[in-house]
Amino acid sequence: MRKDEKRRRKIRHYGFSLIEMTVVIAIIGLLATVGAGVAYNRLEKARQETARSSIQLFEQAILSFQIDTGRLPKSLDELLKNPGDKKWTGPYLSKCEEVPKDPWQGEYIYIVPGTHGDFDIISYGKDKLQGGEGFNADIGNWIEKQ
Repeated sequence: MRKDEKRRRKIRHYGFSLIEMTVVIAIIGLLATVGAGVAYNRLEKARQETARSSIQLFEQAILSFQIDTGRLPKSLDELLKNPGDKKWTGPYLSKCEEVPKDPWQGEYIYIVPGTHGDFDIISYGKDKLQGGEGFNADIGNWIEKQ
């Protein structure tokens, strides 16, 4: 019986209690939550930067279109498909078959004449609604980086 008793003591000595396991799982969960929050914020910031970069590319393409044709396009589709203008030398957006969507899969809004310049290009952000703050803020070709 002494051997069995020694074996039981060893098992108790090397095992973890339910409380210890619960504490470890709680710590791992807390670290995962904090890490996920940081990763989410970085992802959303990257999406905003992608939208800003895309808007700058649209601006360049629109200006190239204007130099070639002498006018601003009526829609962003004219940057990809000739609207019947003999001076058109596009497509002005390379490697695109259709006008790209913003990083939140919303449409870029193109307004000509614009209220902030000759033309406005807008992404309504994460919420896809006009206005908003933070990650829901609009991103436009006249809006400074916040």
